[in-house]
Amino acid sequence: MSKIFQPYQLGPYTLQNRVVMAPMTRSRAQIDGTPGESAAEYYSQRASVGLIVAEGTQPSDDGQGYLTTPGIYTDAHVAGWKKITSAVHAKGGRIFIQLMHVGRMSHPDNTPHHRQALAPSAIAPGAPMFTATGMQDIPVPREMTLDDIKQTVQDFRHAARQAIEAGADGVEIHGANGYLVQQFFAPSSNARTDEYGGSIENRARFAIEVAKAVAEEIGADRTAIRLSPGTNLWGIEEGEEGPALYRHLVSQLNDLGLTYLHVMHQVNEELLADIRALWSQTIILNRPGRPREAVGKDIEAGLADLEAYAQMVLANPDFVARLIADAPLNEADRMTFFGGDDKGYTDYPTLQS
Repeated sequence: MSKIFQPYQLGPYTLQNRVVMAPMTRSRAQIDGTPGESAAEYYSQRASVGLIVAEGTQPSDDGQGYLTTPGIYTDAHVAGWKKITSAVHAKGGRIFIQLMHVGRMSHPDNTPHHRQALAPSAIAPGAPMFTATGMQDIPVPREMTLDDIKQTVQDFRHAARQAIEAGADGVEIHGANGYLVQQFFAPSSNARTDEYGGSIENRARFAIEVAKAVAEEIGADRTAIRLSPGTNLWGIEEGEEGPALYRHLVSQLNDLGLTYLHVMHQVNEELLADIRALWSQTIILNRPGRPREAVGKDIEAGLADLEAYAQMVLANPDFVARLIADAPLNEADRMTFFGGDDKGYTDYPTLQS
C-alpha cells in the first residue's frame, strides 16, 4: 500500500493516513464570525483524512477581509468551533484551525468595525473585493505602527489560545497567499525603513514573532505555519531576494520546533529541496492542480511527509476511500464555493450514498 495511506505521527497525534484537507474559505459563517450551523457536518463528513486544516479564521476584527468568514477570538466563536471539533473528533479525525489575518486584503464594509485595513505599508494591492453591495476597489491600507504590530502579535496569541479552548488540535498560521504575514516579506507591499522592513532579516521578523508567540502560548507541538514561496497574488512581488528570505525564515522557524510547515508550492523546485533540507519536522506539501495520478508521489520522493488537497476533498467527503478503491471522483461545483446554503457544501455524494 502507498505510504500516503499509512498512519503518521504528527507531534502528539497519530494520524490515520497522510492525506490533509487544505484550508478553503467557504464564507458560510454567521455575520458575527461564529461558524455556520452546517460547518460541523461539513468538516465531520471529511474526517477520514489524516488531518483537516480548517478554513482561514480571523484572529481579530482587523484580521477579517471577506464577508462571512469565521473568527476565533470571542466566546461565541469558541462555542461555535467546539461543535466542529467535537464532531470531527467523534469520527476519529484531527483538526487544526488556520489563523488568517488578511492585512490589506480587506474592505471596511466587510469588517465589524468598518475601519481602514492594517498592512506593513500604505500600499493598496490593486485588486477588487466582493462586498455586500458588489465588487469594490480595495482602499489604501493604513501603515501599521510598532504598537499595531505588537498588538497583532498578541491577537494571534489570543486566537491560538481560543482555538485550543474550542477543542482544536492545533493552529496553522497563514503566512501565504498574499495575506498579512506574506505582505511583510514582499518589497511590493513592505516599504518600511524600521526593524520590520528593508533587509531579509527585518522582513521575516513579523512572521517569526507571531510563530514564537503562538508556540509559547499553546506549545510548539500544536503550532504550524503555511508559506507559499514565489506566489504572486494581489500585487505581491518578493523579488530576487525571495528565495533567500525563505531560506532564512525556514531556518529560524525550524529552531522553534513547530510541528509542521505547510508549503503551497508552484515554482522553484530547487528552493523546495532546500526547504526540505532546512526543516527538521513534518512538511505538508500542497501542489495546486496536482492530478490524481500524482497522489502520494511527493511522499514517496521524500519531498513531503503529508500531502494536502483542496477541491478534491471539498467535492469528495470520502476522498481517501475513493483513492483506495480507485473509484471515480465527484467534480467540484465552483459556483457554490463561497457563500450560500448547503448546496455544494454538505450534499456531495459518497460511495455509500
